[in-house]
Amino acid sequence: MKCLVVSDSHGDRDILVKLLDAYQGKVSAFFHCGDSELQVDDAVFNQIYTVQGNMDFDDRLPDEVSTTVDGVSVYMTHGHLVGVNFGLDQLMAAATQHQAQLAFFGHTHQLGVERHHGLLVLNPGSISQPRGEFSRLGGTYAIVETDGQKITVQYYNRQLQPVPELHFQFNS
Repeated sequence: MKCLVVSDSHGDRDILVKLLDAYQGKVSAFFHCGDSELQVDDAVFNQIYTVQGNMDFDDRLPDEVSTTVDGVSVYMTHGHLVGVNFGLDQLMAAATQHQAQLAFFGHTHQLGVERHHGLLVLNPGSISQPRGEFSRLGGTYAIVETDGQKITVQYYNRQLQPVPELHFQFNS
């Protein structure tokens, strides 16, 4: 399974179109972790799982997504509803309740990836308004790939270039 995870695009529809065009047929699924500021019926969401962020005002967007992609269970929420500014415990509990192997979230605009008791927890950072240590990159997204033996995470910048120091590998 190979998927692209992006978040917090804040009205920057063009970057989502660019990612769809570049990765169509190269990933199993696309995930947007909220704060797109687009409507649920926008054509980009025909191909992207998405959730409602605190800056999304279309009530038709779901608060969370729980799905399976190529046999891998994924849970996604924006993060504000599970208190990610105060830790990951609520997020991990929700993901565990959904029996997820991967948990994706946004909201903080800061990228990060951790492994907890068999659960990979990932924030792709903000593609349009990054914060924190890697804000100098101008925006990031992540490609998550698993083959059942290992999980590989590679972060990319807005120019679709891999960021060498942001490559991670975990045993499944």
